[in-house]
Amino acid sequence: MAVVSLNKRLRILGGLAVAMLCLVTTRTWFLQVVDAEGLQERVQEVRTRTVQLLPERGRIFDSAGRIVADNERVLTVTIDRSVIVDAGDRAQLFLRISGPLQTPFAELERRYKSKRYDALQPLPLKEGVSEQTALFLKERSEDYPGVDISEDWKREYPYAPVASHVVGFLGAILERQLPYYMALKYSPNERVGQYGVEQTYESYLRGKPGYVRYEVNARGQILRQMERVEPVPGNDIQLTIDLTYQQYAEQALETSLKLRRRVDAGTVRLPDGTQDPAFAEENLYKAPAGSSVLLNNVTGEVIAMASYPNFDNRWFGSGISSEKFQQLFPQTKDPDMAIMVNRAVSGRYNLGSTFKPFTAYAALNTGQLVGGSEFVYKDQGTYKLESIPNGRCNEGVKCVFKNAFCASTNSPCTYGPVNVESALAVSSDTFFYKIGEQILTQRGYKPILEEQVRLFGFGSPTGIDLPYEFGGALPSKALKKQLADDGAISKEEGRAFYVGDNVQFAIGQGLLSATPIQLAVAYSALANGGSVVTPHVVKAILVPGTPDGDSGFIDIAQMVVEKDFTQGRIQREIDMKKENRDPIVNGLRRVIEGKGVDFGYYHKATGELLFKNYARKTLPIAGKTGTAQGFGNYPWNDSSAFAAFSLDPNQPYTAVAYLEKSGYGSQAAAPVVKCLFSALAGQTKPSAVVPSDPIDLNATAVSPIQFLANPLCLSGFGGSVRD
Repeated sequence: MAVVSLNKRLRILGGLAVAMLCLVTTRTWFLQVVDAEGLQERVQEVRTRTVQLLPERGRIFDSAGRIVADNERVLTVTIDRSVIVDAGDRAQLFLRISGPLQTPFAELERRYKSKRYDALQPLPLKEGVSEQTALFLKERSEDYPGVDISEDWKREYPYAPVASHVVGFLGAILERQLPYYMALKYSPNERVGQYGVEQTYESYLRGKPGYVRYEVNARGQILRQMERVEPVPGNDIQLTIDLTYQQYAEQALETSLKLRRRVDAGTVRLPDGTQDPAFAEENLYKAPAGSSVLLNNVTGEVIAMASYPNFDNRWFGSGISSEKFQQLFPQTKDPDMAIMVNRAVSGRYNLGSTFKPFTAYAALNTGQLVGGSEFVYKDQGTYKLESIPNGRCNEGVKCVFKNAFCASTNSPCTYGPVNVESALAVSSDTFFYKIGEQILTQRGYKPILEEQVRLFGFGSPTGIDLPYEFGGALPSKALKKQLADDGAISKEEGRAFYVGDNVQFAIGQGLLSATPIQLAVAYSALANGGSVVTPHVVKAILVPGTPDGDSGFIDIAQMVVEKDFTQGRIQREIDMKKENRDPIVNGLRRVIEGKGVDFGYYHKATGELLFKNYARKTLPIAGKTGTAQGFGNYPWNDSSAFAAFSLDPNQPYTAVAYLEKSGYGSQAAAPVVKCLFSALAGQTKPSAVVPSDPIDLNATAVSPIQFLANPLCLSGFGGSVRD
């Protein structure tokens, strides 16, 4: 039995040997005959090394030709990875070179282990070394084997922090972005646009990389250059932004916010008029953030776009430590403190009374107001819903809605008989409460108001060429269900779309959510007679290599346009009839120029006092104030909004400002817009735009303070009417 067992084992082993021999023979035949070409390529790869040559990134200019994003050639010390594979050799070399590079050994080792750097490319040890350091290392190549000097580009922002939210910055490719950029043939250690125009137009600005292919020996030493393909520079880009007005908008916004922080928002009163002891006697506005937009309402070109808090985009290329970066850009869940948010395109806001012109248009365009613009409603300070039975009201359903309080009576303001025009001038809430109820209940509970305001772009992205745009949200049954499913509102509240929802919607409150750029686009449609423009911050994409002109400028006469965006881009045309538009524009004009209503005593238009010292004959404008109620309806949580447009067709501008937790629209946001139109009218002169001082690496703030040199444009005579 033992002999049989042994023979069986020998047969099995023999079979395995034959099988292995067949596999080896087959593989050899495949490599030598079928895959001979591929094998040769892999052998060739081992004998060669390819070094990528990054192109010069396209530059960015403002509308006047100022260079707002430039490039500086820098020297980078690299090392051939094959030289430092052995841990002992690597340690010795890193210790020797850490002195000349003034870089700790731990940082060099961290770079070696980091996945950020392409494992097939030389490892960058330090960027931005001096000519002296580069020469020192070159002259001592025997002491630093595998070390080389490459030329790279560093991004410069000469006017930072001006327009940082628009221009953006470069950053390392994030881990979650790596598959996308690797598919586009990027090197993992490239820097890419991570914000603003730098991100949106990355494919144009980057250019096309080149490469050098070297023949190397078994030790990885270069024997000769086999091939060199030069990189192609990226396209230059010209912005629609005018840095003069951009800087002025940022200064006006920051100045107004900081002035509001000194203002008492008031306290909470009990029904008998005494102070509620649960609250302090003095409560200053927090005024933490805001934004403003100046838009050409015919072409859609954004002339200025300010967002506060601002930041200096030079920090992202400054080489600061991660600890310093966390100090400057701390992680926070408090939206008031968020820095890296362009609030003009990403802010999610109630619009308050600035939304009323579109409610008025919906009522006029659908025939909801009997008699159209001549319809008169007697405003008595409160409005009781007509569609809710008294029994339901007695059960706790909110049926009575009030105007804002008048300080003279400490009760809801009463305006008496008002039509569309006068209701806009004094911002009568009850007039619009009535529209909000009846445009729903008298039309079969169909979403008429939602459909009408969508014509102006609300509820949809504007298509602006900047990242992270919020598309807005309009109150609806579907939205309420979604919010209930997400836990944002109660299941009971999410069951249906109620009359009260539409009433709040009509005055720009409730579940309405929009951005300042959406508001600017909507007002632009009123201004130009019905064209809903696509806002954009890039005027043209240029052929690479635009020549320089005077100091800090390019030679505009020698720009070569590759893609032109100067022609207005229209999303849609609203069939806006004159009889529907005129009363709205007239009401908005009265907001600025005056003529309120007289019912017992004269009620001023909401912007009348503020604009008394504005030379309206130079540049007549029409606009609307708005106050968006905040958490708990406490006055210090109210946000300030204002939107206006020029009535001069030769200066077709729309301006919007939104200041968070800053109080009434006439007292915080409206002054910012007034300053912008005062500058456009030549009443005030913006400060000259000059290159920034070098960044202070010891600074504790992400952006220097920007104040108006002359803040008088923010003031009016005798204060402002509330709204």
